[in-house]
Amino acid sequence: MNLPNILTLSRIVMIPLMVISFYWLGAQGKMVAAVLFALAAVTDWFDGYLARKLNQTTPLGAFLDPVADKLIVAVALVLLVEDFASIWLTIPAAIIVGREIVISALREWMAELGKRANIAVSYVGKVKTAAQMGSITVLMGGEHFPWVIDLGFIALYLAAVLTIWSMLVYLKAAWPELRA
Repeated sequence: MNLPNILTLSRIVMIPLMVISFYWLGAQGKMVAAVLFALAAVTDWFDGYLARKLNQTTPLGAFLDPVADKLIVAVALVLLVEDFASIWLTIPAAIIVGREIVISALREWMAELGKRANIAVSYVGKVKTAAQMGSITVLMGGEHFPWVIDLGFIALYLAAVLTIWSMLVYLKAAWPELRA
């Protein structure tokens, strides 16, 4: 167990804390949940950076990192879909969660073929993740600031567009294997 893996595990631990905060801490609960989500987003970047910088990459970390990312994003989006109860939030949330399922399955399948490197994380994927994390944080904690919520929706739609784009990039890279 090393520091990057501990940071990754901390993101998983933050999930129930985020849910509890969102529902049970009164008026400030959503802000606490947003702070927890933002902290998780920072640890997502930081654990990967430390693992590479300190040469502490591990099979456990390689498995847990994407799992932690997908879990906290999916749970946060479910909270927001329920809270906003709006098709305008549900559509990008469904796109984001759907893409994660498709790409996870694609990566697993490509790994079975020994070609996982063919679908490595792209720059578009990194920008998508930043827009996604920022939008979710803002939507979760910006309840009392309507203009902030508008920015959160814009960023969420940007994330959804980049989600589709990055999925197409991954599918294009895997297309020769998919056609075989």
